[in-house]
Amino acid sequence: MSLAYRANADFAKLNHPMRVPLSAEIHSRPFLQLQAPESLTHFALYLQQDQPSRLNHRASQHQILEQLCRHYGVATPHPQARYFFHDFGRFRLKWECHTEFATYTFVERGEPGLDCRASFERMPLQHVPQEWLAGLNGKIIVAAHVLLCKDDSSDDSFAEGIRDLFQGKSLVGSSTGGNAEVWTDFLIQPDGFSRFVVRDQRLREFQPGRLVGRLLEIETYRMMALLGLPQAEATQPDLSSIENELATLTATLVNDEGNEDQDLLARITGLAARVEKISVNNGYRFAASQAYFNLVQARIQELREIRIEGTPTLAEFMGRRLAPAMNTCTSVAQRQEALAQRIARSNDLLRTRVGIEQEQQNRKILQSLDARAAQQLRMQQAVEGLSVAAISYYTLGLVGYVGKALKAGSVPVNPDLVTGIAVPLVIGAVWLGLRRLHHQLSGSAKH
Repeated sequence: MSLAYRANADFAKLNHPMRVPLSAEIHSRPFLQLQAPESLTHFALYLQQDQPSRLNHRASQHQILEQLCRHYGVATPHPQARYFFHDFGRFRLKWECHTEFATYTFVERGEPGLDCRASFERMPLQHVPQEWLAGLNGKIIVAAHVLLCKDDSSDDSFAEGIRDLFQGKSLVGSSTGGNAEVWTDFLIQPDGFSRFVVRDQRLREFQPGRLVGRLLEIETYRMMALLGLPQAEATQPDLSSIENELATLTATLVNDEGNEDQDLLARITGLAARVEKISVNNGYRFAASQAYFNLVQARIQELREIRIEGTPTLAEFMGRRLAPAMNTCTSVAQRQEALAQRIARSNDLLRTRVGIEQEQQNRKILQSLDARAAQQLRMQQAVEGLSVAAISYYTLGLVGYVGKALKAGSVPVNPDLVTGIAVPLVIGAVWLGLRRLHHQLSGSAKH
């Protein structure tokens, strides 16, 4: 074994266990290497609504990829893989698995001299098995065709001819750093696909792949971001209903004299539970939509767009169409949070009022207990006085019997005189004994 190999092995032992996978994460999703002319078909499959677990989601996406690879006799990637690329001969496939969706990008080399204004009829989709496509029904969130080609015609002539490829009137286009032009309308055409045309003017070796990759990411993240909009619109009537009920309860809380506090508390708690349920259902979706929207904005900035006269840029289109939808999601999320805070304040106010009423009731109970304690003390003192008299009476009786016994024994003692002299002594002794016993019992109770 060489010294260099041994030194490398010893050095590898010093690596943090996550160093290699973290370093590989940066390179896990490389761009396609493209060179005009190329045609691409891009799918994004969304399965999160059926598979809430992330592991189940990834396993389902791997099963879909495995079906396609099995059709062509190609080995599938590792079950934990999130990226796959293979050249199937007629087309190349790039597969990526994300948190909520997986993307399939089919690439076919175009014929030399392919005009950018050629139709979208000959796309890599024609090489994909129809039975595999039929199994994707209800799962496709993005489907797009991309034409990457060169065109030496004038800008005005090209812009005029490119409109024939898009049946919508809201054509969007821009020059990306002066090296290429991007054209689209972000509409789903009758064939079920949105369309993009990339005109390569002076792109270098890896720039076409990066440019097309950014466009597909913009389209994919745009659709994923918009998933929060239907949820936000469906939530607004529920929030309005809760706000109306809260306003009614608040008015009742102000006018009520405290006779229905428990009922109000139960109703406010019910509203809090409803808002919490809505927040739990919407929290992840709204946060994900905002994250996807941020990615869309970042990818558009990376395009370094230059305006084409008379045509809105991608940034302008997203600012006019996508941004309001995201603002709706943000406003609904803020409305949920504000409503939850209002309910919490009303709940605290009602609980405070209930607490004050309970304190007043407790004060009355304590005052009643104090009065009873005072009465019991007076009764105890009266009983103690009677006890002194009774004990003294029986004790003096015993003293009298003793005196009579002594007189009968020829002792010169007057029993009546002895009894009379013993009266104050016995009463005083009994009183002091009872007081001492009372103090002893009081001290034991305190300890």
